[in-house]
Amino acid sequence: AKANPMGKGLGASPGAACGKIVFTAEDAKEWASRGEKVVLVRLETSPEDIEGMKAAQGILTVRGGMTSHAAVVARGMGKCCVSGCGAINMDEANKQFTLAGKTYHEGDWMSLDGSTGNIYDGAMPTVDANVGGDFGRIMAWADKFRRLKVRTNADTPADAARARSLGAQGIGLCRTEHMFFEADRIAAVREMILADTKEQREKALAKILPMQQGDFEAMYKALEGKPMTVRYLDPPLHEFVPHVDMKEEIDELAKNLGITSEEVIHKINALHESNPMMGHRGCRLAVTYPEIAEMQTRAVLQAAIDVTRECGYNIVPEIMIPLVGSKKELAFVKSIVDETAKKVFEEQGMTLEYHVGTMIEIPRAAVTADEIAEEAEFFSFGTNDLTQMTFGFSRDDAGKFLGAYYDNKIFESDPFARLDTDGVGKLVQMAAKLGRQTRPNLKLGICGEHGGDPSSVMFCHKVGLNYVSCSPFRVPIARLAAAHAAILEKMGK
Repeated sequence: AKANPMGKGLGASPGAACGKIVFTAEDAKEWASRGEKVVLVRLETSPEDIEGMKAAQGILTVRGGMTSHAAVVARGMGKCCVSGCGAINMDEANKQFTLAGKTYHEGDWMSLDGSTGNIYDGAMPTVDANVGGDFGRIMAWADKFRRLKVRTNADTPADAARARSLGAQGIGLCRTEHMFFEADRIAAVREMILADTKEQREKALAKILPMQQGDFEAMYKALEGKPMTVRYLDPPLHEFVPHVDMKEEIDELAKNLGITSEEVIHKINALHESNPMMGHRGCRLAVTYPEIAEMQTRAVLQAAIDVTRECGYNIVPEIMIPLVGSKKELAFVKSIVDETAKKVFEEQGMTLEYHVGTMIEIPRAAVTADEIAEEAEFFSFGTNDLTQMTFGFSRDDAGKFLGAYYDNKIFESDPFARLDTDGVGKLVQMAAKLGRQTRPNLKLGICGEHGGDPSSVMFCHKVGLNYVSCSPFRVPIARLAAAHAAILEKMGK
């Protein structure tokens, strides 16, 4: 029997999910621990929802596009997600929402199709996807023809191992902030953010260092000598602190810091920004608080040394400084990395080759890539943010008006899902050309979600990139697309 969808959003992460509706990450985790299957329904997700997202069968959000937090994280986990269903009338306070004239409460069953974006009432049976023997044979043929390497975006050893099994040749983007949200370390991270002095900050960072180093050791072991690009802390700091109405968390934080709850709330409010995507984030955090970059450098290099000693792999750490817009900015952060590396190598009685590069995600960086390449040893194009900044669209809000753009044939496809080769692509091409004029052996990759889109992969091949990086489950798509691009080039097309 054919089921009729009762609503539709964006098919943000493929797969099917069926479960009982819950409205918070805490509930998702708690219900799942009792053996219940749940679908997490949120206005939008943020990094603190990560545990609940892991526990859910699928995720449904009212806001957000193809590169919203929910979409990107769900794809990385291989979890079904439908985002941007604006038709939902949400009532979070009473744990209910209305869609297509019906009110759904916590505990009601619903089903999602992450490929089409369809939302169904009630429970529908689902089957697990499986990969047969023919798949392996086709992939082996694809690997014979392609020139582009395919890496994955992964932040956990489990994701790294899964991507390796799907043919990834390393990690093109390890987002270090995802490691900060684990329950055992978020307290120390919040302590660092709300510290008043450098000494207080360094004390908190000293607690985070062994945890972060342990994460990198586990990643390097899972990769068995394959390369990993580690992106330094990127999101605005307010994402790590509790909301001002989360009384328990705020009281606990006040107790840990030895200050009053009012003072904590005051500090949290002070972190507020009008436009956080363009605010105090990326390399700007390292410029303001160099000790964060020091801690992360120490964690990466000490982990690489320990795993090299233990397992004998030839590890060459790749350190990526995000959101750089000028050469001097990168030179400043790179000098912190180099000074810290010198100290670590002296302490450890061992040196390692390592590379410092940057993400090209601000148009100014693309336009001045020849200067930036004097400092950067590699570029990785962060095409999610580069698309956002080039179009002047907020990727979390664009879903509200893009529908009208498709209907009126202004756009043929979502620029966050398929690379806009005429505009954003020109910036990529220009940066690649300018960068290699300065540094002919400059390694170039792409780590935005476009790395798993076939037409975008073809474009990356044409402009001479070395690799594409995408979420683990899209690795086979990228391998196949890279082979198509090489074959079409041979045929002169």
